Amino acid sequence: MNILLYLCSVDELKTTVYRKSKDLPAVEGDNFFHSKRLFEILEHTPRQKPYMVVVEDEQGRIVSHMLGFLRYRTIIFPPFLLIHCSVLSEGVYAESEYHKEELFGEMLKALTRKVNSQVLYIEVSHLSQKMLGYKQLRQLGFYPVNWMSIHNSLHSHAPEERISEKLQRRIDVAHAKGVTTEAVSTEEDFKAFSKLLRHHNILKPKRYIPDDIFFRQMMASGDGRLFVTKYHGKVIGCSACAYSNGNAYLWYSAFRRKTYMHLHPDVMTIWDTMKDAYDRGFQHMCFMDVGLPFSKNPFREFILRFGGKEQSTYRWFRFSIKWVNKLLAWIYR
Repeated sequence: MNILLYLCSVDELKTTVYRKSKDLPAVEGDNFFHSKRLFEILEHTPRQKPYMVVVEDEQGRIVSHMLGFLRYRTIIFPPFLLIHCSVLSEGVYAESEYHKEELFGEMLKALTRKVNSQVLYIEVSHLSQKMLGYKQLRQLGFYPVNWMSIHNSLHSHAPEERISEKLQRRIDVAHAKGVTTEAVSTEEDFKAFSKLLRHHNILKPKRYIPDDIFFRQMMASGDGRLFVTKYHGKVIGCSACAYSNGNAYLWYSAFRRKTYMHLHPDVMTIWDTMKDAYDRGFQHMCFMDVGLPFSKNPFREFILRFGGKEQSTYRWFRFSIKWVNKLLAWIYR
């Protein structure tokens, strides 16, 4: 069976966990991270397995849905295969008489029951409000870790108005020397994008880089763009941007900072990707991952130089090994 079905306690709502896109009902909304399109992309990507949780009322109307996905990665230490489940934001909710946080809790409960025996841990991140679902997450055994998120507003001021004169001069000099950023459109550019992204993140154990199929299908769907930053034909930076609900999300990035230090490929890649989002009318540039929540984080400080807003948030974790989960919950209490 590819479907798990049971009744919720919220007024006998029906909650279904789907594993195959062919079984999915017509879920709606502009949220790419909980869409059927992303489900299908993940379904065809090696080492990833999507699960869509759908809640329906007694009339069969969909009142909420949430996408979670498993990621499989090999590591050099036992158990050598690490599997975790990721949920990006709280899902999509239709206008109804049901309380959003209760629906969120029911969907997360269904997903946890389905994947708990398969994964080492579940991570819930990028919630729209810091305290959203706090009670429900605690009841399900999740514990919060203080995190920081950054987004740049693109609708009220041009990006140039939010950066320092020193950074603007650095950008102008690099452009004058011939540094350009363009969307990936050829197989040669795609291979250079993939090679740099994987090489840049090879020593970053937390950073999961999907198979090339994921990036190809995201680009083909129109819900994302890949960029390469070049200098005299050589790729010195790259980025992957997803688009959802009128916002741009910088999901992955990589740079050849040491080899081309004088050209500042990190600055140029981030800047030109942001300028593309601004020129195409997106409201915000959101950075999906600005590093671990240490008090001093060089990458986070670097991103803030572009005039973004820093916001305190939570990432929620739940380990399937009970004593490990209790220990970590005590450490992060």
